[in-house]
Amino acid sequence: MTPLVIGIDPHSRIHVAAAVDEHGRLVDTCEVGASPTQLGQLLTWIQALAVTKVAVEGSKGYGLPLARLLVAAGHTVVDVSSNLTADERKRSRRRGKDDEGDAVAIARIALRESDLPIMDPAHLDADLKLLVDARDQLVQEEARVRNRLHALLLNMAPGYHDTTGPLNSRPAFARARSLALRARKSDPTRAKLALAAIRRLNALRDEQADLEKDIHGELEQRSTTHLQSIPGVGPLVAAKILGEVRDVRHYPSAAAFAAHAGVAPVPASSGNTQRHRLARGGNRQLNRALFTIAMVQARWHPPAREYLARKRAEGKTPAEARRCLKRHLANVVYRALQADLATVQSAALSPAA
Repeated sequence: MTPLVIGIDPHSRIHVAAAVDEHGRLVDTCEVGASPTQLGQLLTWIQALAVTKVAVEGSKGYGLPLARLLVAAGHTVVDVSSNLTADERKRSRRRGKDDEGDAVAIARIALRESDLPIMDPAHLDADLKLLVDARDQLVQEEARVRNRLHALLLNMAPGYHDTTGPLNSRPAFARARSLALRARKSDPTRAKLALAAIRRLNALRDEQADLEKDIHGELEQRSTTHLQSIPGVGPLVAAKILGEVRDVRHYPSAAAFAAHAGVAPVPASSGNTQRHRLARGGNRQLNRALFTIAMVQARWHPPAREYLARKRAEGKTPAEARRCLKRHLANVVYRALQADLATVQSAALSPAA
């Protein structure tokens, strides 16, 4: 039986799969719903074929349940990004766009590309990322509610800053509540809205505290000794990095990790002009974590301050010097993740384990 490659275009309600042979020719297709029963039917269809690998577009999005099912069944599953599918669709001779055509394009990409990310249980484990993302959303909501409270207090209690100070702590919220209570007769509507905003701010702080406890609990189950020993890496930054990276073995080198984080300069040379440009892509959450580490180190870590001063002496702007520091820190973080992985593997092989 001819070995086949399966490409799957997943959606919220339907999944479309296409099987292609070693020359990229379409052999068969299958369309099922997204329910567990119908995903089982798709798995049965795949297992009836001689399949070498299964490519799923967005295997950590709509395709996550299917990817987990396929990995558990022992199939080699690779992830194909949507921009690769779009490029392949443009190259095909098929006019227009439909799900079957996308599934064929995904399969042909997997047939041609040998370095696509391979999915495994560690890579599909999203618990830590879910917790960190949920906390980030609460922080963003807190900023919106705090801005609304600020606008209400400006009109209800002019000069409120002298009483409350910055609206970034529970004591400040309590002082703002006292101002709102005093203004209930003179400005009842704003006072009511301000009190509601203060209750929401306190509730958001409670929810953030609960999530942070869960995040700390997840970190305690993982070996993050080397990662958290980096100056500027606290529990939340470590959780952000681990949630985005998941398994450092998916990055063959420090350069590949830096490119994924969007901190490696992109070549933009032509002819006699040799130059690089700023990377605007990559994983922006990982990029943000490296930015946080760089900013903390730039304030008080002597080696980082010396590094920045050296880059400034070379003629770089402050922003360019910070980008160089981020690129350097990507190597530091990568080595720490590799060291933590080696610790875990060593513990797993030890006789005591």
